[in-house]
Amino acid sequence: MALTPVNPSELATIVTTLEMTRRPPLRPLPASPLRLVRWPRPDAGKYRMLFRRVGGPWLWYSRLAMDDAALTAILHDPAVEVYAATDPAGIEVGLLELDFRHAGACELSYFGLVPELAGKGHGRWLMAEAMARAWRPGIARVWVHTCTLDHPSALNFYRAQGFVAVRRTIETFPDPRALGLLPGDAGAHIPYLA
Repeated sequence: MALTPVNPSELATIVTTLEMTRRPPLRPLPASPLRLVRWPRPDAGKYRMLFRRVGGPWLWYSRLAMDDAALTAILHDPAVEVYAATDPAGIEVGLLELDFRHAGACELSYFGLVPELAGKGHGRWLMAEAMARAWRPGIARVWVHTCTLDHPSALNFYRAQGFVAVRRTIETFPDPRALGLLPGDAGAHIPYLA
């Protein structure tokens, strides 16, 4: 066994890919005061604000690093669906992005709620909404990935929803805090070695 050094300006994470290859049994939609709102052709700036609120604590950065043209090309692709979960006041508190660009498959590209909602059952509600939209005619695989930077319960949550782990990879990338994409106090569970 060997330890592999990681540059102090980079992060390393273990990414687990999970999939479903058959539609799970229909379950009653869990109760939630939240509502899922489709964002057809969202503005890149508005999308990034929600992406940062939901994913900043877990050091999500990929969409923050993209230029507007590249991000807009994805968000406006007719095979990509973006949804915001909103609270009763209409404030966006969650993000769901479904990617149907590969025939027969749907990727849950981004799935999450603001940290204040963790552990309150809203994740099960959001997953039920995601499954209702992902499993449409012609879909044979729904997949998602999570990593060791994510919420500590994320992997077990996906497994409890019926996803099966099928692959593990190691990813290294520039620390988004060092790049100025996220504040230095983001991702407090991962030391910032600036």
